[in-house]
Amino acid sequence: MDLALFYYLLLGFAVLMYVVLDGFDLGLGILYPWFRSEGERDHMMRSISHVWDGNETWLVFGGVVLFAAFPAAYAGILSTMYTPIIIMLLGLIFRGVAFEYRFKSHRSKPWWDKSFFLGSAVATFCQGTILGAVVQGVDAGPLGALDWLTPFSVFTGFALMVAYALLACCYLVMKSRDKIMARAAHLGRKLVLTIMVVMVIVSLWTLYANLEVRARWFDGINFLLLLPLPLLSALFGWLLYRDLDGEPHETRPFWLAVGLFILGFAGLVVGLFPYLIPHQMTLWQASAPDSSLKFLLPGIFIFLPLICAYTLWGYRIFSGKVEDFEEGY
Repeated sequence: MDLALFYYLLLGFAVLMYVVLDGFDLGLGILYPWFRSEGERDHMMRSISHVWDGNETWLVFGGVVLFAAFPAAYAGILSTMYTPIIIMLLGLIFRGVAFEYRFKSHRSKPWWDKSFFLGSAVATFCQGTILGAVVQGVDAGPLGALDWLTPFSVFTGFALMVAYALLACCYLVMKSRDKIMARAAHLGRKLVLTIMVVMVIVSLWTLYANLEVRARWFDGINFLLLLPLPLLSALFGWLLYRDLDGEPHETRPFWLAVGLFILGFAGLVVGLFPYLIPHQMTLWQASAPDSSLKFLLPGIFIFLPLICAYTLWGYRIFSGKVEDFEEGY
């Protein structure tokens, strides 16, 4: 068994789980300015109060896998990305404190609303810029601590904010009723159109800037083999736009949005494989020795099923529409 490939797939699974699960609760914070009444904001925070901290387990799990299984890539990425990672963590801290304090506060509640919005927006933007910088290639340059800040990474930062906001709209449709549901569906339709344009721009930009990605997609019959990815993305986008129209379907939009994320992630992996750091380091070059990878296996086989089990159990217990109640938890 190729252990390096196994951990590469495991890392991809952890990243995808984090992006999907923490994506919609970060997206709710980004949507805050479009829901101005206190009751609407209370409802939004209640809808994720039972899952937001559990969702971030996948961020920790992914970081542990990267550190333990691919130490060279971990060192290469973090040495360049310290600044956006620290800013991201500060954003996550701000929104975490806002969760705990907002439900107990009265006069200071508007400040916790701002903290929740700014923390969510900043954390998401930083995640998007990190993704864009990694796709371009992590390398030390003349800007030092700001080498990660490029036009492409800034664009992917805003693109991820749009994507998370769309996922949050679909989540609100699933968890809300009446006015909140209708407004979420209305915003979601606008965001579907925006995200489809964004996906096209990011794809074309990546193909233009990265010769290896362009070769992966267009050499030989590769384009025909990979054509289902953009076609399915277009189909999912159209179905999502349709399902958010009029009387929106309650659950299907969320799963269609998740499908868009999965397809986008699959396209990214197809283009970059087998690199962990494009142009520099493949997954085999970055992996730890086989003895270390084998040492990790018992922990992975114990804790991964546990994390999946309590995640599924938590979402199953709190399924359905969110009802109003006084406390946040």
